Amino acid sequence: MSGHSKWSTIKHKKEKTDAQRAKIFTKIGREISVAVKSGGPDPSINAKLKDIIAKAKSNNVPNDNIERIIKKASGDGSADNFEEIVYEGYGPSGIAVIVETLTDNRNRTAAEMRHYFDKYGGNMGQSGCVSYMFMRWGVIIIERGSIDEETLMEDALEAGAVDFLTDEPEIFEVRTQPGNFSAVTDSLEIKGYDIASAEIDYIPSTYVPLTNPDDIKNMSKMLDMFEDNDDVQNVWHNWENVGEDV
Repeated sequence: MSGHSKWSTIKHKKEKTDAQRAKIFTKIGREISVAVKSGGPDPSINAKLKDIIAKAKSNNVPNDNIERIIKKASGDGSADNFEEIVYEGYGPSGIAVIVETLTDNRNRTAAEMRHYFDKYGGNMGQSGCVSYMFMRWGVIIIERGSIDEETLMEDALEAGAVDFLTDEPEIFEVRTQPGNFSAVTDSLEIKGYDIASAEIDYIPSTYVPLTNPDDIKNMSKMLDMFEDNDDVQNVWHNWENVGEDV
């Protein structure tokens, strides 16, 4: 199920307009900038930066853009000061939602996140109210194409992956511990695999379906509002089959 949801999200991103893709680039650029300021510009010693660069590449952010953002964030002239805040809450019918933000105004962002939850039949909760329902995993998505399943599985496990999922007809999903994510991603790229997506995600332990048309409509609108907000970097939830409905 998680592979299906993840792949649907990836395909949805690929179909976005140029303006929407530009917004994705801007959000990832903000993540890169914050990582550089907290751990330095060298991805070989800044693991978080290395992970975000992998995410950037899988979202087709040009290398020139990545290098320019790193250079700017390394200089004294960059005055941006963002902090990472994670919000947790519930969508319609108790769907668990985690929203990761980078903001330069926590009061503004908190008010906006609360408004989105309330407007569409949910409510924002306290830290930890839903995160216990999720596990943190490195998730690498590779389109099947003509790839030999056994070879990829061997390569992934040899590189340090902990799980290899084949549930979906269009993709293979490789899972890693967060600490091994960069090493596994690098190893698979070196071996020539074309990676469709590489991110550290919150994966829910169980998924919850929605059957009420109003709940489905409101959940879709809530996710759209989160995704359109400039401060929101990532949204995770346990709504089953969201890719079919959004």
